[in-house]
Amino acid sequence: MEGLYNAFVRPWMGVGQGGRQMRPLRDRGEAGQRLAEQLAAYTGRQDLIVLGLPRGGVPVAYEIAQALHAPLDVCVVRKLGVPGQPELAMGAIALGGVRVLNEEVVASLAIPESLIATVVAKEMQEAERRERLYRSDRPPLDLAGKTVILVDDGVATGATMRAAIVALRTQKPAKVIVAVGVAPPETCATLAQEADEVVCLLQPEGFWSVGLWFADFAPTSDEEVRILLAHADAAAQFVQ
Repeated sequence: MEGLYNAFVRPWMGVGQGGRQMRPLRDRGEAGQRLAEQLAAYTGRQDLIVLGLPRGGVPVAYEIAQALHAPLDVCVVRKLGVPGQPELAMGAIALGGVRVLNEEVVASLAIPESLIATVVAKEMQEAERRERLYRSDRPPLDLAGKTVILVDDGVATGATMRAAIVALRTQKPAKVIVAVGVAPPETCATLAQEADEVVCLLQPEGFWSVGLWFADFAPTSDEEVRILLAHADAAAQFVQ
């Protein structure tokens, strides 16, 4: 039974749109490398910036930034989990007062505004903590007029990515590209209405969760994020 269970939760091969078979990604590093191949046309552009969504999106974004010779930074967003069901997203927030709600989830569970506000306040505190931790004394990159690649390991409902896009739009980038390892087809379609371009490696019909589509989906730590950002900064200074 254990073998059958493992085969179910970590699919060896899945089916995407049009019946195309697909294998899970090895890890976040492979996701970043393969996304970089699909984004190769942007290599070396002076207006290019890569932003990773912490924590899991940063290792993916690091590979893309290195391959495309672009600066790397973070875009801190937080999922708003349903109380008692934290894995179920009722929305997401980003710094600057950005709030995106999954209205279907909120309505179906009759979640009151007072409860949403409590969760928002808690997650905003965590977003501010992470911003201080990851950035230290590094100022945010100026995104005005830039081509920004917004990266995560994967998205399910797309709430956190949508919040990130809304937050980025306030900084007037010329173009926003979403790059993710895996997402349901319907989520990609929704994101395509808000971003200028969406690049997704796997779009399985039977999605279940992001982690099921990675052979290695070990959690990314805050320290790993800090190290990758430091390595990216050092590489950028060396090139200069």
